[in-house]
Amino acid sequence: MSLRRSLPALLGATALALGMSVVGAPGASANPCGFYETSRDAYYNHCTSDGSRVIIEVEVFGPNYERCVGPGVTWLGSAGKIDGAHYVGRTC
Repeated sequence: MSLRRSLPALLGATALALGMSVVGAPGASANPCGFYETSRDAYYNHCTSDGSRVIIEVEVFGPNYERCVGPGVTWLGSAGKIDGAHYVGRTC
C-alpha cells in the first residue's frame, strides 16, 4: 500500500479512536441523582418525572439548614463549604 493511501487511513483511524475516547460511555456525563460535587461546587440533583419539590438538609460547618429544591440540578454553594445534602422525606 502506498504512503499516499495509508496516511489518510491512519489519520482517520486515529481521529476515530480519539473521538470515541472523548465521548465515552452513554450517560457518563449526566449528573448523578442526589448530592454531588465538582472540583469547585456542590450540587443537589432532584431526579423526578412528576415535577415534585422536596426538602433537603444541607450539611455545612455549623448548623445544617433545610432547603426546598425543584426538579433538576440546584447549586448549593462552594464545595469547600458544603459537606453533603440529603432528602429528608418531605415535599414543599
